Amino acid sequence: MNHYHIWVNLKDSYRDVEFARNVAAYLGWLKDRGKIAAWSLARRKLGFGPDTLGEFHIVVCTESLSQLDEAFMTVAPREGEVQKLHAAVYSMVTDFQAALYRDFPDGVRRVDRPE
Repeated sequence: MNHYHIWVNLKDSYRDVEFARNVAAYLGWLKDRGKIAAWSLARRKLGFGPDTLGEFHIVVCTESLSQLDEAFMTVAPREGEVQKLHAAVYSMVTDFQAALYRDFPDGVRRVDRPE
């Protein structure tokens, strides 16, 4: 499983619930069409965390890099319903940071433990 991590702050923190609804609509649209496997949205609690990472943390999970690439290719043309959903999210955020992780060990790199 690949985990695409996104950290953001909101331009207007009073619109936090609207942001959560917009993320759910956008990522739910991608999930319903098989472009991603799963997603989650979390908010920093009690201010704990590095200042360099945003208050909101989104994780998008894909079965493969091919699936992630297909999701990006679905959004990249910036047209149709997915563009409206995407714009509703990115227009609200600032301080975007992202990272890509994979489960480890995985089928490519296994770590066998002696019994």
